[in-house]
Amino acid sequence: MKFKINSKYVKWGITAFFVIAAAICFYYVVFHMTDIVRNVKSLSRVTTPIICGLIIAYLMTPILNSFEKGLLNPLFDKMKIKPSVKREKIIRALSILLTVILVFFILYAIIAMLISQIVPSIRAIISNFDTYVDNVSAWLDKLLENNPDLKNYVVPQVSKASTELEEWLEDTATLLAKSSEILKTVSLSIISFVKATWNFIIGFIISIYVLASKETFSDQSKKMLYALFQTDTANSILKSFRFIHRTFIGFISGKVLDSIIIGLLCFIGTTIMNTPYAILVSVIVGVTNVIPFFGPYLGAIPSALLILIVDITHPLNCVYFVLFIFLLQQFDGNILGPKILGESTGLKPLWVIFAIVVGGALFGVLGMFLGVPVMAVICYITNLVVEHFLKKRNISVQPYDSPDEM
Repeated sequence: MKFKINSKYVKWGITAFFVIAAAICFYYVVFHMTDIVRNVKSLSRVTTPIICGLIIAYLMTPILNSFEKGLLNPLFDKMKIKPSVKREKIIRALSILLTVILVFFILYAIIAMLISQIVPSIRAIISNFDTYVDNVSAWLDKLLENNPDLKNYVVPQVSKASTELEEWLEDTATLLAKSSEILKTVSLSIISFVKATWNFIIGFIISIYVLASKETFSDQSKKMLYALFQTDTANSILKSFRFIHRTFIGFISGKVLDSIIIGLLCFIGTTIMNTPYAILVSVIVGVTNVIPFFGPYLGAIPSALLILIVDITHPLNCVYFVLFIFLLQQFDGNILGPKILGESTGLKPLWVIFAIVVGGALFGVLGMFLGVPVMAVICYITNLVVEHFLKKRNISVQPYDSPDEM
């Protein structure tokens, strides 16, 4: 007698199995949360070098591709070296070498600039803070001499704020003065130092191997994807991953390049206008520019206040700086930004603001920076899911055309 399997009961059995498994997992999560957190931390410590390596490789990939496609391949073509496996290996090795050299040069330049320019500027502000406060107080006295009531209210508030700021600056000065002692203490903490160094070294080595064999890893991932899913599903997943990659790498690399250019233009403009602490102000403007939408204001407001306090006898310098930053941001928002970033996210302004606010509230500055591409990916995936179910139910929704439809 031939045994026949009833598919209906098989589906019931599979459903029951997953329900029971989910109930067990829920029970374990509720009553053994401490063990789960401890295991996750242990796993994260083990996988930290690997994750660091993958992140480093991912961030260096655009630089590697630029060297390969824009420099070495045309150079080898001019040298009339025919395409071969050996040629590809040589190009990849040279591209990795040039990428590593460029990355270390950029890091060295940033650290050297911070040490040689930014730190002395901060120390100069701290050392001259009393003079700046006296100048502001004298300016306010002269400005409000015909309005004693307002003067009696404003001057004490300014004195209170200056006292609190001076205390904070003194703490900062103490920290800067003791920076060498802090470095010595950190270096004497052998376990932490060795662990951080080990993670960086292993992560960097892993990133080199990933960059050297990124096509192989890509091919293996595609094979696994098509082996596990139906062709249409695999194509959709692959398309989604490509969109995520374009969104993140396009936004990150484009925004960083855009901010570097804005910082350099700000330095040139502030130098021509003889703005005090031009390098410090330009760094503030360039760094905050990586934050979409709110970044220009976050950088311009404290910079303008710094210029006003330092050069209170010439308040027009602050006005000129604000006008210059306004024109610079108009240039960035209407010409430079769209040219570099293009339609890297495709988000509406409302969703951009929502992503920045929520990302900043949850993860701080990093959340404000990465919130926009993450929201773009969420909207893209949501749209795919909605379109799938609409197509499955054979429903066609017409776009909004008239206010009468409201």
